[in-house]
Amino acid sequence: MKKIAILGSTGSIGKNTLAVIRNFPKRFSVQALCAKSNIGLLYQQIREFHPKMVCVIEPLAGLKLKTKIKSCKVKIYIGKEGLDEIIKDKQIDKIVLAITGKEALFPLLKAIDYQKEIALANKEALVAAGEIIMRRAKQKNVKIIPVDSEQSAIWQCLNGQDRSKLKNIYLTASGGPFRNKKRKELKDVSIRQVLKHPRWRMGKKITVDSATLMNKGLEVLETMYLFGISPEKIKVIIHPQAIIHSLVEFIDGIVLAQLSFTDMRIPIQYALSYPERLSTYFPRLDFFKIKEFNFEKPNFKQFPCLALAYEAAYKGGTYPAVLNAANEVSVEAFLKKRLDFISIPKIISKVLISHKNILNPNLEDILRVDSWAREEAENFIKKEIN
Repeated sequence: MKKIAILGSTGSIGKNTLAVIRNFPKRFSVQALCAKSNIGLLYQQIREFHPKMVCVIEPLAGLKLKTKIKSCKVKIYIGKEGLDEIIKDKQIDKIVLAITGKEALFPLLKAIDYQKEIALANKEALVAAGEIIMRRAKQKNVKIIPVDSEQSAIWQCLNGQDRSKLKNIYLTASGGPFRNKKRKELKDVSIRQVLKHPRWRMGKKITVDSATLMNKGLEVLETMYLFGISPEKIKVIIHPQAIIHSLVEFIDGIVLAQLSFTDMRIPIQYALSYPERLSTYFPRLDFFKIKEFNFEKPNFKQFPCLALAYEAAYKGGTYPAVLNAANEVSVEAFLKKRLDFISIPKIISKVLISHKNILNPNLEDILRVDSWAREEAENFIKKEIN
């Protein structure tokens, strides 16, 4: 029986993780849950899974939850200090880190310091501070298991292989909802159109990133740090069927690929059960119904966010942190109808141009440029509106 803590339990990954646990009541138990403010859903999760500990990040929401729960069997923590109490709990075997955005950075570093096994479902923290995170994980001998379907695919294909014989990694992308549209057609797309992903059901931020292809750009950086691969060996290919989740090519011409049905519960389950594989009732591939596999080159002019991410990958230093921060602010502005869709890469580009890179940054450098980039992006957004 593995005791699991889910940080970000009310989000898409958190809900899918609980769906996996629900299928294996003798294999996994929920030791702790954490949410930002959605106490309605969190309360339902508490009633079903009976965690020993719960944390609500926003204080007012946490106090409301305390008034709803009278049982002394559930310890309720509030705020970031409470989150630390959960992370360090000695009974927890594995932490599923599904907090979105840069807010995952400190919980991730704390989990490494407490030498917890981590199932990581957050790109942004790794993009912003990948070298620091992976160096600390190595020092603490902490295993970070990727949850995202693409990173899970690479991880599985590389398992047991000699990485010095690696030639290329191919990250597959569905192409999002606007794969066949010209750039001029994207000027007036609505939030509803952007959030209608053809293959995946995800949170709003990652769905917008998928529409701009920034999500794939962030995965380039994530792959670079997670597996210690140089950016010139990481290629992006459009694969509309989203059945091949990534491919690994070796110097002898052999390519290994991981295929599965398009369902986030599949890589989540393996991240929980590793190194064991468990039988499941999730949908499976029927090769007799698959008519074709298609592959296309990404259009960098149509989707400039991907080009910006590669630029950050090659420059390194604090560029990835600035890219991530500017993107988060721009996406939030789009979702609040303060910025149109095609202006997202414009804002990010302007912030990157304004940035003076710091090579080999420490954590303080990362935090400082993150704050600067968010303010700079907001200033450019205000000018764009006016």
